[in-house]
Amino acid sequence: MARAPTPKERRRIAEIFDRFAAATAEPRTELVHASPYTLLVAVVLSAQATDVSVNKATAKLYAVADTPAAMVELGEAGLTPYIASIGLYRTKARNVIALSRILLEHYGGEVPLNREALQALPGVGRKTASVVLNELDIEPAIAVDTHVFRVAHRLKIAKGKTPDQVEAELMSIVPPERRTRAHHWLILHGRYVCVARKPRCGDCLIADLCPSRELFIGG
Repeated sequence: MARAPTPKERRRIAEIFDRFAAATAEPRTELVHASPYTLLVAVVLSAQATDVSVNKATAKLYAVADTPAAMVELGEAGLTPYIASIGLYRTKARNVIALSRILLEHYGGEVPLNREALQALPGVGRKTASVVLNELDIEPAIAVDTHVFRVAHRLKIAKGKTPDQVEAELMSIVPPERRTRAHHWLILHGRYVCVARKPRCGDCLIADLCPSRELFIGG
């Protein structure tokens, strides 16, 4: 079990998220969606793919199929051409059609907004469920992707070796009032500022609070 943060460390962590909140009060996913269903499908498609590539594909896909019924009618063969530019598209096409059929048969065509039911759907793991529940303000979940994992370690607010471990650490140290949006702040920070190869420390609003900044300044 990780050692509990000291009062000084808790103040640093609180200041990090206060600054994120001051800069962007209500960050949201960059995946384009108009309903819980189109959000779910977009998140499923986004695994190992960029939001930009997913939005490009769904712009055309959702014009013809933006409900479970329409998606099932489109079928796996019909869906595949729309998402062929996205990684793992064959598996994703199979999962999207399967989960759409389950939504029709068991949930009246609606997306069940609880973790257990979501994670039972084909292609929906813990991270996908967390993104959906968090974005819809159902649960203050923190979905840990590569960006969140990297930023959390650079800020030394998590030490876990797996996404699940980092998630547990973040949920324990992020101030409760910041948990709903924490995922978005961390992922956007990692996507645009604290990037993998050459983090933009000069543009970082929390650089003075980052224990890793000396590793990159002047690099």
